[in-house]
Amino acid sequence: MEELTEITMSARTVDEAIELALKELDVDRDEAEVEILSRGKTGFLGIGSEVARVRARKLSAGGASRTTPEPAATNSGPAPAATAPVSPGVSAASDTAAAAALTSVGRILEAAGVNVTRTLRAANDPETGGPIIDLAGEDSGLLIGRRGQTLQALQFLVNMIVRKEFDGVRVMLDVENYRQRRESSLRDMATKVAERVAQTGRGITLEPMPPADRRIIHTTLTDHPGVTTESTGEGEGRKVMVMPSRD
Repeated sequence: MEELTEITMSARTVDEAIELALKELDVDRDEAEVEILSRGKTGFLGIGSEVARVRARKLSAGGASRTTPEPAATNSGPAPAATAPVSPGVSAASDTAAAAALTSVGRILEAAGVNVTRTLRAANDPETGGPIIDLAGEDSGLLIGRRGQTLQALQFLVNMIVRKEFDGVRVMLDVENYRQRRESSLRDMATKVAERVAQTGRGITLEPMPPADRRIIHTTLTDHPGVTTESTGEGEGRKVMVMPSRD
């Protein structure tokens, strides 16, 4: 594989993007030239937020490192807010795990010839237990697959690689907010099925689903007064049964 000499990296802060870019290039800070493309912004309540972006380039032997500031804004106005520091919950170990995850994803997608960008949404999300990486671009649709099966397989491979060095870390991959859209769709379906079961008194067995999707169905209907849920089947054929409550 051809040696990587230049990379553009996105992350929540400039410092985080620089660190991840240096890890991708496998160089120290004094061995690369870094250009800040965008410092990003936090937005209001997450609306209008933008990630920070940098371009890092390996220097030839004997070169001195330098950081090139982003172009000055042409319009007048208040200076951009300083980037937020990494939250206390993000440790150095989790940053390294995030870098390992980004590197693993990049190598797999490069080998597959898939053209997408990788953005670190979170280095250590408390809910998922590890990094969350967003994938976007012209080939992003190829990474989802039927009911997210391709995305799940890619995530499984990345986790296998990362956990060899960072035990217990759980990497989550998302493609243009597919997971959020999928969860919303499953919750809507679960609610409609539950109403039908409650009205007819007849149980309905849903199609086979992966564990994450079945969990969404169960949690959505946990407090529904008219139905109960149960998983049945084996392996990839495991399904959720929605049945009338026995009151």
